[in-house]
Order: sequence, then structure tokens, then C-alpha cells
Amino acid sequence: MGALALLVMLPGAAQAMTVDEFLAKAAALKAKGMGAMMSSDLGLLRGEVKAAGDSYRAEIDSAAAAGAKPRSCPPPKGQAKIDSNTLISSFQTIPAGKRGMSVKTAFYSFMDKRYPCP
Repeated sequence: MGALALLVMLPGAAQAMTVDEFLAKAAALKAKGMGAMMSSDLGLLRGEVKAAGDSYRAEIDSAAAAGAKPRSCPPPKGQAKIDSNTLISSFQTIPAGKRGMSVKTAFYSFMDKRYPCP
């Protein structure tokens, strides 16, 4: 079976999670308290942020390798420690009308603001 057919069979498989969806899931997890640790949504949210972070880092590294100015200047990989509360707070500052943007887009904006180049 081709990749296209597989994507058609999996609704939403190619759709990026929106900030609105992310915040709703995060709020639901917070309401569960310790029960959130058993929720599949926890892994989903972590995976979404990890994918955005990996993509962001790849773009920064690619710009550096090409000798181009990077979009921001974060610390070396593994040293940019961002806790979930900081990221969620940042996403919550996005106006409701703009929360249809992808988590990736919001994450990129967060990182650009947090780690501007000197």
C-alpha cells in the first residue's frame, strides 16, 4: 500500500496540532493531576514539542553549516532547558484568534524571542 493511501486511511495523520488543541489537551491533563501520567495525551504533547524542537534545531544547524545567519542563537543542543509551564504560558499569550497556528510555528516564534542572536 502506498504512503498516500495510508495517509488517506489515517484521518489527521498529516495534520499538525494547533496551539488551541495543544492548550486544550494540556489543560485537560492538568485537571487530571497525577492521573495525567497514564494518559496517552501526555506522550502526544511531548512528541509534538519534541518534533518542533528537533525541526527547529535542524534548521539552526543547517543555517550554520551553510554559513548563513541563523534565525536565533539558542544554546548548544541539550542545554536549552525549557519546562512545560514556560512553554504553555508562552502559548497562552497567543491571541485566541491566532491559536489555529501549528505548535511548530508557535514553538519557532517562542525560540526566536527567547534566544535572539546578539
